[in-house]
Amino acid sequence: MTPELMIKACSFYTGHLVKTHFCTWRDVARTNENVALAEKMNRAVTCYNFRLQKSVFHHWHSYMEDQKEKLKNTLLRIQQIIYCHKLSIILTKWRNRARLKSKKKEDELILKHELQLKKWKNRLILKRAAAEESNFPEQSSSEGSLVDETLKCDISLLPERAILQIFIYLSLKDVIICGQVNHAWMLMTQLNSLWNAIDFSTVKNVIPDKYILSTLQRWRLNVLRLNFRGCLLRPKTFRSVNHCRNLQELNVSDCPTFTDESMRHISEGCPGVLYLNLSNTTITNRTMRLLPRHFHNLQNLSLAYCRRFTDKGLQYLNLGNGCHKLIYLDLSGCTQISVQGFRYIANSCTGITHLTINDMPTLTDNCVKALVEKCSRITSLVFTGAPHISDCTFKALSTCKLRKIRFEGNKRVTDASFKYIDKNYPNLSHIYMADCKGITDSSLRSLSPLRQLTVLNLANCVRIGDMGLKQFLDGPASIRIRELNLSNCVQLSDASVMKLSERCPNLNYLSLRNCDHLTAQGIGYIVNIFSLVSIDLSGTDISNEGLNVLSRHKKLKELSVSECYRISDVGIQAFCKSSLILEHLDVSYCSQLSDTIIKALAIYCINLTSLSIAGCPKITDSAMEMLSAKCHYLHILDISGCVLLTDEILEDLQIGCKQLRILKMQYCTNISKKAAQRMSSKVQQQEYNSNDPPRWFGYDREGNPLTELDNVTPSKGASELTVEKSTYSSEEQAA
Repeated sequence: MTPELMIKACSFYTGHLVKTHFCTWRDVARTNENVALAEKMNRAVTCYNFRLQKSVFHHWHSYMEDQKEKLKNTLLRIQQIIYCHKLSIILTKWRNRARLKSKKKEDELILKHELQLKKWKNRLILKRAAAEESNFPEQSSSEGSLVDETLKCDISLLPERAILQIFIYLSLKDVIICGQVNHAWMLMTQLNSLWNAIDFSTVKNVIPDKYILSTLQRWRLNVLRLNFRGCLLRPKTFRSVNHCRNLQELNVSDCPTFTDESMRHISEGCPGVLYLNLSNTTITNRTMRLLPRHFHNLQNLSLAYCRRFTDKGLQYLNLGNGCHKLIYLDLSGCTQISVQGFRYIANSCTGITHLTINDMPTLTDNCVKALVEKCSRITSLVFTGAPHISDCTFKALSTCKLRKIRFEGNKRVTDASFKYIDKNYPNLSHIYMADCKGITDSSLRSLSPLRQLTVLNLANCVRIGDMGLKQFLDGPASIRIRELNLSNCVQLSDASVMKLSERCPNLNYLSLRNCDHLTAQGIGYIVNIFSLVSIDLSGTDISNEGLNVLSRHKKLKELSVSECYRISDVGIQAFCKSSLILEHLDVSYCSQLSDTIIKALAIYCINLTSLSIAGCPKITDSAMEMLSAKCHYLHILDISGCVLLTDEILEDLQIGCKQLRILKMQYCTNISKKAAQRMSSKVQQQEYNSNDPPRWFGYDREGNPLTELDNVTPSKGASELTVEKSTYSSEEQAA
């Protein structure tokens, strides 16, 4: 065997061996790979199945949660439906019970009203019979048994403090009458504290001078306050005041016989006077010279409409100790004062805080500038009837810390006065800017930052609209506002009232008189002002629907719906049923109203103190009889233009309304002058004439509507002048 063959044989054997082992290895490797792949496939299948189960379970869980939530919501909805159904049943029963109770209460009120009215009529019959047949004692005794239905009470057994608290509300005339009842009552009327304040003005035409002299002589050490307003007394009577050494307050306004000589005697004997009212008297510079010499502690001084003193008299105020403690000064109507006079006031009375200057057309910006140069403590300022005051006055007043400011009827005051009002007067609480035509929405925007503002009067500011009021109410000033007068702001609408209900939680008094754009929706917003007690909607378009909505406000005490021609007896009656605390009602010049409203007032509003039914020609004596029988607290009554009323109602008012103080009976054609004269002694102020109603009333002397009206009807202002001329007061009758 050759080496080549050996090498070839070895190579073949080696290659065959390698090939055999490689194939074996390859088969083994393939087998292991298949096993591993199978295991991986098994694991992959297991993982896939797990993920699939997990996904299915997740979807199932979500589905079940949704089903549970739907079931829960369904149960809640069913519970709500059941609760609402139960609540509806409860409310229905409550409403029926409330209606039944209200109907029962209303029936009781009506029954009580009928019984009281019947008793009232019986009482009137007995009184009239007793007046006609006063010779029969049994008749008078039967009447007395009817009148004295209340239990007798001897007030003399009460403590002295309680007795004093009772008698302090009586006038001087009533105190004198009480002192004539018996000895016990006379002792009660002689309490020293009861004679600290004596008001002779209420009996100025009845009481003689000699009684005033004796009264002042007897109580000279107790008298602290004296009021002679309007008294026509002799000089000797005024001189007797100097015996009251402790006198602190003296009012001699409107006394035509009060002179400088009277003032001299008073000043020598009463050095402690703090309050002195000399309004509308004939004092001259002599009296002005006496003030700083004798009244060193004088704080309040009124010289209104005293036109006989001059600038030199004001210069006297700086003599001696001067009037440096003066804090209140009234110079209304003193047109003789010049700029130099105001300089004298500034030099003499630097501590003035309250200044009133009304009805002074000669007042200019220079006068105010001269005054505030040294009087920087002024906090209250009243300028009415001063047409020459302009924006310059506001600029001059920036040095004062004003809290109250009042301007009326001024056309020169513009928005420029209010531009920096929040910076110059941050403490302003009262702003009266009535009838200032130059004020626009821009002024209201400037007033909005005033945090202390409580009273705002913008009556007759016709350029104010919804946008300006909205900007004002968006500021902090709306939070504390209590009184808001927007009368004759004709551009305001329901949007303003809605803003008021949202931003004024403390609003008590609101006037929207002659706001023509106010609708029933706006009335609904007024109901949401829960703090409101007084609302004036006169001259608006309010209807019975609006009154029904307004009746939901249970706290209203004062309502004025004068000249509202869409309201009727139904609306007023519905309002009265829900307003048992109503005290003031004005339905004047609503000629469509009849006796029904008086009956409603007599049944539901027995606490009524003020009522105006002027211009209501359908009111008759029977209605006024019901009013007299029930409304015993009536103080003010206006029946002008009620042409069907007769003398009989005056007798009813004398018996039933003993607290009546002011009575207006203009154009009452069926009320005689003799009856009015008798009534004038029972009230403090009375206006009466028997002329035919003016044509603008809309009806004739018999209450029938006029078929044709004049093209030019007289204004109410002109009629008021006629009323003033025909005023028939109790004081004039007594004189």
